[in-house]
Amino acid sequence: MGAEPLLHTVNDSEASPLILGLQPAALIDHVSRVDSSLLDRIPGDRGGSMPVGMEELENILREVKSYILSSPDDLTTPVKTIAGGSVANTIRGLSAGFGISCGIIGACGDDEQGKLFVSNMSSHGVNLSRLRMIKGPTAQCVCLVDALGNRTMRPSLSSAVKVQGNELTRDDFKGSKWLVMRYSIFNIEVIEAAVKMAKQEKVFVSLDLASFEMVRDFRLPLLQLLESGDIDLCFANEDEAKELIRGEKDADPEVALEFLAKHCQWAAVTLGANGCIAKHGKEIVRVPAIGESKATDATGAGDLFASGFLYGLVKGLSLEKCCQLGSCSGGSVIRALGGEVTPENWQWMHKHLQIKGLPLPEIRQ
Repeated sequence: MGAEPLLHTVNDSEASPLILGLQPAALIDHVSRVDSSLLDRIPGDRGGSMPVGMEELENILREVKSYILSSPDDLTTPVKTIAGGSVANTIRGLSAGFGISCGIIGACGDDEQGKLFVSNMSSHGVNLSRLRMIKGPTAQCVCLVDALGNRTMRPSLSSAVKVQGNELTRDDFKGSKWLVMRYSIFNIEVIEAAVKMAKQEKVFVSLDLASFEMVRDFRLPLLQLLESGDIDLCFANEDEAKELIRGEKDADPEVALEFLAKHCQWAAVTLGANGCIAKHGKEIVRVPAIGESKATDATGAGDLFASGFLYGLVKGLSLEKCCQLGSCSGGSVIRALGGEVTPENWQWMHKHLQIKGLPLPEIRQ
């Protein structure tokens, strides 16, 4: 299976991206608002993310048509199809909403979904020179959003093309400041290879805990990764945090935060409508949520929280301001369907940044 780097969509001679995302398999999201009764008809827990085969994914997409909820966005199509994946959402948000130079490491198929991924990410200024195109299918995921804005995800990844650990080189990481990753047992080999090379190039590493099922079912390799001391920043939501420290007498987010901060320089736990808590060194901050009153779809909330938080870190801002930036960007994505922030909601975010006295990004035109 031959892999070839995609032509850089901006300018090959420019400096290395400040922030790189590792998403071994490019992913296309099919996002739809559905009646919650559909969630009783598909396998797995509500609110989580459970892998399915391509046939099951296509079955769910067919079923969706009978369970569509009318959308406040008045979408012309009942299913919104965009480039997806946690890391892609974070990287696209940093580039489009914060003007930070970003790139993505991974692979996409030579199919229509692969072309859609490339088109979507490049249109938001993301450097694709580290994205390999490989013959085969691109990963897909169905994101089902209920009337309360809670999302249930069913990804089909098993047959999709992805980059392997032995295909990475130190040149992929040279000159960058941060590497953004999402925990997955299915990508553990490429994650470990990327972490090793990133550390050789003195690149900071950020890890998102992915889903409560991933933490619950593959906790030991995750603990080994955290205890290696190579993860500089860790993001978890409340459910993931509780799974991480299950068995503790007080399995609450504060205890999980303390645990993460023992192993990482920075740790942040998002608490939905209750905002977030974060720790760096001896400092602990708690910041309220912003924009929670209009939660249309929680898809991407944690990913965009990471965008704002990382923007604050690269700008050298305080822990509290990093959290406020994260809350603003996380609040911006939940106002519409899918993990991509609309132009109107970037404007909404900028208005809230001004209200809070936070620095406004310089957006590339």
